[in-house]
Amino acid sequence: MKFGILVFPGSNCDRDVAMVTRDLLQQPTRMVWHEESDLSDVDVVIVPGGFSYGDYLRCGAIARFSPAMQATIRHAEQGGLVLGICNGFQVLTEAGLLPGALMRNRDLHFICDRVPVRVEQTHLPFTQQYQPAEVITLPIAHGEGCYYADADTLAELEANGQVVFRYCEANGGVSERANPNGSLNNIAGICNRRGNVLGMMPHPERASDAALGSTDGLRMFQSVLSALVGQA
Repeated sequence: MKFGILVFPGSNCDRDVAMVTRDLLQQPTRMVWHEESDLSDVDVVIVPGGFSYGDYLRCGAIARFSPAMQATIRHAEQGGLVLGICNGFQVLTEAGLLPGALMRNRDLHFICDRVPVRVEQTHLPFTQQYQPAEVITLPIAHGEGCYYADADTLAELEANGQVVFRYCEANGGVSERANPNGSLNNIAGICNRRGNVLGMMPHPERASDAALGSTDGLRMFQSVLSALVGQA
């Protein structure tokens, strides 16, 4: 199985992801420059965090037009797995692979912290190694992480089980106090209807090495690996 990690001018978490997929999981990993348009050799596309194209115009708004993202859209349409982390989540919403938008944080300042997150769905290829309603701790680092969608879209996400991660208290309770950025319904991550595209603001790759103090995020990548090996 091969991971493809998109690299835009301004990406800064691409090597962090590669450290997990290539070094910890020892899986073939290719860094995909934004001008490339052929992803036929990869099984999983990861759109990493950072500031793609300097976040000019709007976060992710320019990256959506890149050849690599157009290839990612085709990959997703064919059922391939796509994971967008932080800026990658923003890119996926701009590209129309996920509904809604990421807006300025509620308090209008950049947040860098570690927060509790509740796992809402465990049937996805990305979450099979978590327990239902399990609370994990993941780092966040964003200025535009407030998830927004209109009322109808929000209701559909909830009804269809597309909310995958939710900001919460340490005991799993959902409250405004536990919401770091003002996201509607405390949403930290969502998937598409098909379940093969996931976008999330927290950084699982930064919680994958015991040397960094946590491996809560590693199980996401292990889930993907197990899901695809099981399909082989």
